[in-house]
Amino acid sequence: MVLELRPARADDIPRIAEIWRPAWLDGHLGGVPDELVRIRTPENFVVRATAIQPHTTLAVVDGATVGFVAVAGNEIDQLFVDASARGLGIADLLLRAGEDAIAAAGHPEAWLAVVATNARARRFYERNGWSDGGSFLYATDGDDGLLDVSCQRYEKSLTPTPAG
Repeated sequence: MVLELRPARADDIPRIAEIWRPAWLDGHLGGVPDELVRIRTPENFVVRATAIQPHTTLAVVDGATVGFVAVAGNEIDQLFVDASARGLGIADLLLRAGEDAIAAAGHPEAWLAVVATNARARRFYERNGWSDGGSFLYATDGDDGLLDVSCQRYEKSLTPTPAG
């Protein structure tokens, strides 16, 4: 297995969306409002992938993109791995890449939101040294404004690394 982590390019957007939607559904069904599930169409994920692409790192195994991590400021904004590549340690490597990018930007702490019902993701972050910072409502786009989603805020102290 040859694994490469690399920055996402514009031509990666369709594959990011292709990975993201089923993985998102897998972790979010039953934990988010029905309206949010309805609007998260394949086309919506292409729009969302386009927005995050400049801040996204891909995991490529033997030439095939199998996962990605996106950062926004000091937030691990998105982290998803294709079901076919789960259990190979790829999510751990992507999480570390996201943490490193946040630290390199000078942030002493990273945070992320996990849908409260996503027990698998919560165990994953805890196994990787993240602490549950408590519940909160995460505002995301809905049909007519913002929707509140019950989430847990996870936090991790980072050691800033020099940029460049």
